[in-house]
Amino acid sequence: MLFQKKEIIYSETIGVCVVDDIVKLSDSRKDTYYYYLLRSVFDKTKKSYIPVENHTVQLRNLITFEDALALQQDAHFNEQAELVKNEVGYVLEKRRADRK
Repeated sequence: MLFQKKEIIYSETIGVCVVDDIVKLSDSRKDTYYYYLLRSVFDKTKKSYIPVENHTVQLRNLITFEDALALQQDAHFNEQAELVKNEVGYVLEKRRADRK
């Protein structure tokens, strides 16, 4: 799956993030690769360069509003990783903001 600039996605390493840019980087052999420049939406100092192709870090679309509600209402929600809780909060807040 290819992501576009300015798209909000989830990275298993930094959580909810924006695809800030897609950059071209070269290695010592002069091979060129494309990387996503990801920035956390919660902490602008957190950024990550992830190869567009053949990356090992899980990148995915955000969960749906319905999935966020279900996770929030789950009895074990407080046991979830902080990045997951942040994603749930982001999705729910975005939905509330979009309805105003």
